[in-house]
Amino acid sequence: MKIVIVGAGVAGAILARRLARLPDVELHCLERVGPDDHAEAGTGLNVGPNAIKALRRLDAELAAEVEAASLPWTRWDIALTDGTPLMALPLAQVADNPGIRIRWSELYRVLRQGAGAAIRYGCTLESVGASAKAPGKTRVRFTQDGATHEIDGIDLLVGTDGRYSRVRETFSGAPEPRHIGVAILRVLVPDTSAGLVDDYGQWFSGCHRLLAFRVPPDHVYIAATYPVAPGAPVQDAWKTEAVMRATYQPAQGEASPAVRWLLDAMCAQLHDAHWARMQEADVRFAETAVDVLYLGDSAHGMAPTLGQGATQAMEDACAAALIVEDAWARGQRTPRVWLDRIVAARTERLRFVMDLSVRATDTMLEGADPVAGTRWKTEAPFQAELAALFRDVALGVPDEASARTSASITAMPTA
Repeated sequence: MKIVIVGAGVAGAILARRLARLPDVELHCLERVGPDDHAEAGTGLNVGPNAIKALRRLDAELAAEVEAASLPWTRWDIALTDGTPLMALPLAQVADNPGIRIRWSELYRVLRQGAGAAIRYGCTLESVGASAKAPGKTRVRFTQDGATHEIDGIDLLVGTDGRYSRVRETFSGAPEPRHIGVAILRVLVPDTSAGLVDDYGQWFSGCHRLLAFRVPPDHVYIAATYPVAPGAPVQDAWKTEAVMRATYQPAQGEASPAVRWLLDAMCAQLHDAHWARMQEADVRFAETAVDVLYLGDSAHGMAPTLGQGATQAMEDACAAALIVEDAWARGQRTPRVWLDRIVAARTERLRFVMDLSVRATDTMLEGADPVAGTRWKTEAPFQAELAALFRDVALGVPDEASARTSASITAMPTA
């Protein structure tokens, strides 16, 4: 069985670690950067309780390593920039376990280290497509260390190469992005807050939102938002200190001490800030004519409002690994069987997550009232949906079967 994974990001690294342990599998996980190159991952992220729940079920050892490199995410607090509280939610009310707060670079390091020799680094994808020699199978062509390589007759090709997936574009065209109407600035700064910023917090000035939380070893991740018409560019004026401070100044009174620190820290690092526009794309987990699977952002670009981007990539990888391992143990070694099960397990789950993430963005849209927009998030209907988000992971394998299969695969040596 020949399996190729393109991209060793969150989903790719988790899947590579597991599938490399299956007997009679030739696995290649092709990653563009070098093993120590995390230059593109210089910010922080919060990973939802649902991803940690899924990873614990799949691979308790890897979950422990990820948690050891992070801080727990246990609260969600919302306030106005003058400090007026709007919501204080302990995640234990809507989740079975905490989420985590971590640097992107650390998450990549832990997951890639966990995959070991299954990942081939420094691989630049040259072309991908259907095999001319084996109907229904695929091929990839790539360069590594100045040499060109080709892998043909691939039984399962997995695209985990991000929102702008070369694999997905080749087989079904680039997905059309849907802009949400929000631009977001992201920056990682040294933590000199003396405790003013710790767990997951949000502060609103009208429809403009500051988000911040502490990550190991001693940094704070900050994100700031501006409403922007779909398709419109990010305005250069927003990138200036004067506009940034004026935007988050309360209508009356002084900014809270936490907000004053956030503005000082963010404005000092504006030259390093990364700007993007929130967007999403249609869900597509698999092709029908060839055995190609998509996971993570390759399968479903989504709004980051509820911290579900990397979270769903982890859920995807855990579901795919458990389904393949379960099918393998049953003697079902046909990739099309695996793909059908993954699509059935994940499609509706992702549509629910993406819909909830977009609806939760309401407080950041032009003209939004953060008080009213937060109020409905404290009420029973939204809290029930949040509980479904954080608790009801869709892995496609019953708990007892996943525990049994996961234990047997974990015991196998890494290829």
